[in-house]
Amino acid sequence: MKEFLDHPIVQGYIRANNFGRLLSMDFDISKPGSVEYHMPITEELLATPIAAHGGSISALMDATMGVCALSQVIPRGNVVSTIEMKISFLSPGLKGDRLIGTANIIKDGKRLIFVEGEIRNQEGKLIAFATGTFNSYPAQKAGFDF
Repeated sequence: MKEFLDHPIVQGYIRANNFGRLLSMDFDISKPGSVEYHMPITEELLATPIAAHGGSISALMDATMGVCALSQVIPRGNVVSTIEMKISFLSPGLKGDRLIGTANIIKDGKRLIFVEGEIRNQEGKLIAFATGTFNSYPAQKAGFDF
């Protein structure tokens, strides 16, 4: 949804997210609590001659679930931070793949948000599944000043 992508908190996140740019990640928010995140598997992300390092896939999953949680709390003027994440790797992400992370809210509490996510390659093959818990707090505490 354009209104979420144009929101000052989301725009601030995009500007500040140097790590996401380093990994060539980009995302779209279709509605609150629903996000799609993309990351190409380039040579720089490989752990073997053909397969991505699990850390890069974990980073995509954290970003996917985090922005999913963020899209839920920005109407409150909040941002999120990851408290915990459990990820299961089911298949390798291969050089040349374009990974697609999706996530949805399991439960939105007053401060804690529970999210589940998955990453698939461009052919729909399931690469990883995860659950995560995120802390919701005022954007000003994260350095955002509106």
